[in-house]
Amino acid sequence: MIQSPLKFAVIGCGRIAKKHIEALTELPETSLVAVCDTKEDRANKWAQELNIPYYTDYHSMLQAEDIDVVSILTPSGLHAAHTIDIVNCYGKHIVCEKPICLRLEDADRMIAACKRKKVRLFVVLQNRLNSAITSLKEAIDDHAFGKIVLATVRLRWSRQQHYYDQDEWRGTWSLDGGCLTNQASHHVDLLQWLLGMPKEVSANIATRLLNIEVEDTATALLTFADGALGIIEATTATRPIDTEGSISILGEKGMAEIGGFAVNEIKRWQFTHSTQHPIPSSQNEFPDTVYGFGHKKFLDHVSICLRNGEPSMFDGIHAKNSLALIHAIYEASDQKRPVKLTDGPHFRKLGLKG
Repeated sequence: MIQSPLKFAVIGCGRIAKKHIEALTELPETSLVAVCDTKEDRANKWAQELNIPYYTDYHSMLQAEDIDVVSILTPSGLHAAHTIDIVNCYGKHIVCEKPICLRLEDADRMIAACKRKKVRLFVVLQNRLNSAITSLKEAIDDHAFGKIVLATVRLRWSRQQHYYDQDEWRGTWSLDGGCLTNQASHHVDLLQWLLGMPKEVSANIATRLLNIEVEDTATALLTFADGALGIIEATTATRPIDTEGSISILGEKGMAEIGGFAVNEIKRWQFTHSTQHPIPSSQNEFPDTVYGFGHKKFLDHVSICLRNGEPSMFDGIHAKNSLALIHAIYEASDQKRPVKLTDGPHFRKLGLKG
């Protein structure tokens, strides 16, 4: 256990860093003590704004600063190397942006390194903490839906070509992955977290509008162990703007749909015995971006777990489940056949080196 406030450092000052930095500077039990990026201008911007030191090499930072937790916000394909290096060399707790990494064997190596050094690994799957999603999880755990018939997640976001052109790693198999691995990884995670891992997946991916190596559009059909069916629809080729990030559950005793563009708003909540499962009050949130408000809740959760020694639903094993399902979707599309999750899919293009 660590005494408050927890001292954080951020590695990677790109697009998502703003959400982490804002949360860390607002939470009373956390303190941001340094930032690092190989692009000096990005790190210096935050250092100037927050009056903290910046570095372009994380080894220099970790040798110079007193740090409890390192937040790794680097390209997805570098998560494993950075986590393992920092854990082995410095024994720091790790917050890692989603996805945990790109290769399943690398996820195992990250988990093993943290266990060996007796430090904690937390992967940012913040949509689990959305108020509407919390209510949905409670309803599922209470068997409010009875036999579940169909579960669907939809991601309809807009990423223009300039988004991918701003960094050379974006839209590549080696360091990023496509809309499934990057943007829809949250929604894939929600589906398997709420209903469990499916037993079989069929899928198709396509690159329709963007000049990138990877997919901008994907669909998948899932079969769960209890016979329920699932659908994943994901695209960054929505035009002109982001329109939807949602999940719906249909069951014999009721239905629910959590919509908005960040799975943030209860759109439908109907049960055959409505008095037993009334619509939750004050559960809708209206963020100004698709990232939602979850990063602050997530980092508060990290702080509580580290200070009190509590278990977390954001550990490496939880995060690996989502990655395994993404691999199965890619493999099913690549092989043009259904893939069983028990076969341990390993899609080789994702995280391909060289």
